[in-house]
Amino acid sequence: MFDGLKDKLNDFREDVEESAEAAAEEADSESADVDIESSTPESGAAAEGRAAEAEAEGASEADEADESGEEPSTFKRAKAFATGRIIIEEEDLEEPLWELEMALLESDVEMSVAEEILDTVEEKMLGETRKQVETTGELVEEALHDALLDVISVGQFDFEQRIAEADKPVTLVFTGVNGVGKTTSIAKLSEWLADRGYSSVMANGDTYRAGANEQIQEHADVLDRKLITHEQGGDPAAVIYDGVEYAEANDLDVVLGDTAGRLHTSNDLMAQLEKIDRVVDPDMTLFVDEAVAGQDAVNRAQEFNDAAEIDGTVLTKADADSSGGAAISIAYVTGKPILFLGTGQGYEDIERFDPEDLVEQLLGE
Repeated sequence: MFDGLKDKLNDFREDVEESAEAAAEEADSESADVDIESSTPESGAAAEGRAAEAEAEGASEADEADESGEEPSTFKRAKAFATGRIIIEEEDLEEPLWELEMALLESDVEMSVAEEILDTVEEKMLGETRKQVETTGELVEEALHDALLDVISVGQFDFEQRIAEADKPVTLVFTGVNGVGKTTSIAKLSEWLADRGYSSVMANGDTYRAGANEQIQEHADVLDRKLITHEQGGDPAAVIYDGVEYAEANDLDVVLGDTAGRLHTSNDLMAQLEKIDRVVDPDMTLFVDEAVAGQDAVNRAQEFNDAAEIDGTVLTKADADSSGGAAISIAYVTGKPILFLGTGQGYEDIERFDPEDLVEQLLGE
């Protein structure tokens, strides 16, 4: 999962490490040449005094460079390298950062998200020094870790805790365009909830699509769940409202409401969603899309959130996505978290989205 982006992030780490250490070695070589040309025989005490004077001069030069905003001198960089430290300069990052930006955009990471990641990486690395026991590669990994986590973890909350603490029944409404796996995600989430001791009822608010009742009924039959449906063409809000009433009467914990696949440009369908919000007042509205849709999924998430505020996202087909652009971008763009990843065809193939786990996966060897 997300192997393509993982490879590109690893390439960036290696590029910065090679660039910084090559520059430091070059500076060390230049400084050594100067020392050889200017050296004359001295007594031990005189040599020690000159070394101390040079060190003080270098420190003063470094302070002046810091105050003026200028890059560290060759002397300072060579001295840092000789004492087991690496200094990251702007020139070390310029080409690798450009390559990283292209890699992120090619992986369908949204532009503003890519820029935020680049700014954070540069801010954390520029002018930094690290002992060789903490290599440049480790410094890059730390900066990437923080930058990725910042954008991926926006809005995160404990979904199960919210279910546990909410008044029952908890009503969840699922939205998204046709064909992205909304109905299957509802079935998977019903099973996920059952594994944690929560009962649920399904309600099919997708009342206009031919075959919609039959599709969700198959899942309900396999999982032995109650399904609330109306005739084709019925009022979606009324169906989900009946689901809530059924859950209340039968002491069930969660109502899982399906809705018609809709585009933000479809006024009729968006009006239906607004009516569901008004009549049912769901506890959470979850946007469903495919991870493999990449930038399209990011754009749709933003559009749905603008039209009818969502509380979180479920990304299907995450196991088939090598780019990772949607997983990285959606939370930052909408301000609402990714909550679940669909990772296969089985009812058990759904997992809670953990930003820290994803970052570790992307930066792992």
